[in-house]
Amino acid sequence: MSIRLDNPDQKTLDTIKPLTLKNRLAPTPQQEPLYKVQIKNKKGDDISVADPRVTRALVALMNQHAVHGGAAAHWGGPAAFAEIMSCLHWFMFQDKSIPWNEKYNFVNDAGHTENGVYALRANYGYDNLSFEDLYKFRSINSKLTGHGEAHLNPEGVYVSNGPLGSGLPQAQGLAVADKAIGLERTTLCTISDGASMEGEAKESFAAIPGFAARGMLNPFLMVVSDNNTKLSGRIDKDAFSMDPTFTSLETLGWEVIFVQEGNNLQEVYNAIEKGIEMAKNNPRKPVCLLCRTVKGFGVKSTEDSASGGHGYPLKAYSDKLDQFIKEVFEGNVPEEFQKTVEFLSKKPEAKASNEKKVLMDKVQPGFARATIKAAKEGLPVFSVSADLQGSTGINAFQKEFPGRYVDVGVAESNAVSTAVGLSKQGLIGIVDTFAQFGITKGNLPLIMSGLSEAPIIGLYSHTGFQDAADGASHQATTYLAATSSIPHVQCVVVSCQAEAESLMSQAITNIAKGREEGKKPDSVLFFYGREKHPISFDEKATFNWGKAQILKKGKDVTFITCGPLLPKALAASELLEKEGLSATVINNAFVNRPDVETIESCLRETKGRVITLEDHQLVGGMGAQLTHALSLKNIDFKIKCLAIKGGFGQSAYLADHLYELHGLDEKSLVTATKDFLKN
Repeated sequence: MSIRLDNPDQKTLDTIKPLTLKNRLAPTPQQEPLYKVQIKNKKGDDISVADPRVTRALVALMNQHAVHGGAAAHWGGPAAFAEIMSCLHWFMFQDKSIPWNEKYNFVNDAGHTENGVYALRANYGYDNLSFEDLYKFRSINSKLTGHGEAHLNPEGVYVSNGPLGSGLPQAQGLAVADKAIGLERTTLCTISDGASMEGEAKESFAAIPGFAARGMLNPFLMVVSDNNTKLSGRIDKDAFSMDPTFTSLETLGWEVIFVQEGNNLQEVYNAIEKGIEMAKNNPRKPVCLLCRTVKGFGVKSTEDSASGGHGYPLKAYSDKLDQFIKEVFEGNVPEEFQKTVEFLSKKPEAKASNEKKVLMDKVQPGFARATIKAAKEGLPVFSVSADLQGSTGINAFQKEFPGRYVDVGVAESNAVSTAVGLSKQGLIGIVDTFAQFGITKGNLPLIMSGLSEAPIIGLYSHTGFQDAADGASHQATTYLAATSSIPHVQCVVVSCQAEAESLMSQAITNIAKGREEGKKPDSVLFFYGREKHPISFDEKATFNWGKAQILKKGKDVTFITCGPLLPKALAASELLEKEGLSATVINNAFVNRPDVETIESCLRETKGRVITLEDHQLVGGMGAQLTHALSLKNIDFKIKCLAIKGGFGQSAYLADHLYELHGLDEKSLVTATKDFLKN
């Protein structure tokens, strides 16, 4: 069998004059890196590139600052990519006479490694970045967000890069556009092996060489960091080997250069130098550098870790920071880094508190306990994960029943469709991922679930601003608008662990009973946060399927909320009591099937005055759906909705910082209530 790579019917793109747009990327830095090392180019000349050890040290220190603020961060990915990024940026920045982006497009698909790009560029002084600027990373006061975001940092990020696998097809579009415009520009795209599991990345693996062979693409270089590691562990052990995927690249039409030691600076430079030259000499054949890297490289404990130290491994004010940085620098720590280490290692004095302690925990364990209980009772529950089971909470079930789950890798659409197939065969498929990925990449499979009469259960965590530190690309603020109108899908927003356990048990039982009776149960999507919340808001509370929960009775106004903002409504009601006002507080978990009967009875007692509070866009959210439902029942009410007003979020150490910024905290609710009652 022969494979034709060159289409005899070659397509010639018309040269198009583009719109006049201002490119806001910062100019080429005129100085050499502050910390650099020497290697040789193919001619044997000495050249200076940014020291990858400095990149790693800066990543660790900026992560440590973020951890002190209460945020999570990434270490393993940027540590693996440090040599690759240093060499790529040498080529991008070597010509000081022109803006670097006139010669190169740069797209970092591996968004969790963006902090390594920030660190590297601060070493250059790019965009006037200083080391001090890095230490605000992931805070609400910094444009250095958890993943690269063009809407907040257009000087540094051309294509936003949070969801893995999305950057490569966008880079494909840049190269097609450059060809159509008539620009001589080379596209450089970095991607991880985990991101290569995504369907859209694999589509571009085929499309890029396909378009290039037809003369429709400018020179293209893809650099893959292949370390057999994703968030939850080793790819081939947890999911399946990626070797066949990478082996297929040559057949698809890529010129593949294998880099055995992807953390060897000289070897990586030689490969990139060769790859760029080959891509420019023959734009009809894109080049892939397949670099074998070590995730968490530079620190033995993270190199050996099953996840490669994906997240930052040190806790706040850790006494291990000094040794961590020494290991990165192989014992020779520059003075300014040592001073930062000493500053970050000093523990603040503990503040005494007389506040009554409330038992707090994440919502996630409730779902796992309910699933374990169902399995022990003989119900055919089966878990499908997409690499995030440790974050969504279902990993406890998987440890208890290792033969009842599959990890499809970083592939959310695949995960949902797999659960649909399980459902058709009589199992109860439970798919878990972050809400942002479940409602975007998994949306069409949810529709197909209904069309196939195969109900599933979705555990979609990190809703709204609860995924604070990761930034806007990971913050699901349209999750209800995206899913509530899909036929045969029930959307349930959960506020605490007790509610999660009870409602998950009921969802599993309802599906099992309904299907055995020959009915067509709906799919159930559970949405919940990331941070810790009270385990229960009422120890005596019961959670009845489909019913709103009244947590507090008042006479002046009714607060209706759900999920992570329920504590804010309760706190606001207490503040109002000090001013002689009282509020009914309702937990409206069943958002797209609201319990209008219960809500109407409460509205009668507060003269129809209602304020909704939600961690979601105003359009299509809980308040909008409730307004519609009450109006259709001809209920007399006056409503004010507090929600996100049509913008994106950003990185912050904690969700509370974003709630305050967007007027969704308890003080904002109190102010809104007093204004509302005046009118």
